[in-house]
Amino acid sequence: MTDARHALSLWLDRLTLRSTLSDAERHAILALPGELETIRPNRDFVRLGERVDRACLIVSGLAGRFGQTRDGERQMTALHIPGDMADLHSVMLPNAATALQSVGETVIYRVPHAEIHRLAGQSLTLAEAFWRDCMVDAAVLSQWALVNARLSAKGRVAHLLCEMACRFGRGQCPDGGVIGWPLTQTTLGDTTGLTPVHVNRTLRALREARAARIVDKQLHVLDWKLLSAIAEFDPRYLVLEKVD
Repeated sequence: MTDARHALSLWLDRLTLRSTLSDAERHAILALPGELETIRPNRDFVRLGERVDRACLIVSGLAGRFGQTRDGERQMTALHIPGDMADLHSVMLPNAATALQSVGETVIYRVPHAEIHRLAGQSLTLAEAFWRDCMVDAAVLSQWALVNARLSAKGRVAHLLCEMACRFGRGQCPDGGVIGWPLTQTTLGDTTGLTPVHVNRTLRALREARAARIVDKQLHVLDWKLLSAIAEFDPRYLVLEKVD
């Protein structure tokens, strides 16, 4: 059974990956009130245009951020893993310009904006950590825009595999590494701007090149150097270390 402290410890791990916090500041994060909620697969839990008063921490599963055209076509613009406060920016911009959807069953912890405001007002260090957290999300969005506009289909898919491997592994991506992979080919297509058929063809090409393969909902990194070369991947935008 997931409890609130466990949920918040995941976010604390993400914050302290990049920011140095005191014991008091750590305790303040772990004491944040909120509500746990289980979201069924493929459900929008923040809707386009909705005005929200709570931020959503991903506790388990996976969430996708997306935009949508008038005719209903969707484009994923971010993927959020456990430990991500997926819409921390909503504390300052509560009208949702993009939406959040569960990818498979997902557990979230909704934290009131007022409580995050309160902590930021009490501690400049925490305010900077929250700001830094938002800036990393913005850097990922910027990188996705470049990759999806300029790389080949093979490069786009390889880049997403590299990014997710790095994020799940906290930067540790040795050959032979294995991570859980909940994304369907449809979701992969929605993130890379490709059809499921094209995604399938691209995954086969990466497997035949012995760079990576996906089997039984697991990503196997076969040759990290080759995979990252195909992706033109440079993990610096993920900021997987403390910032001085």
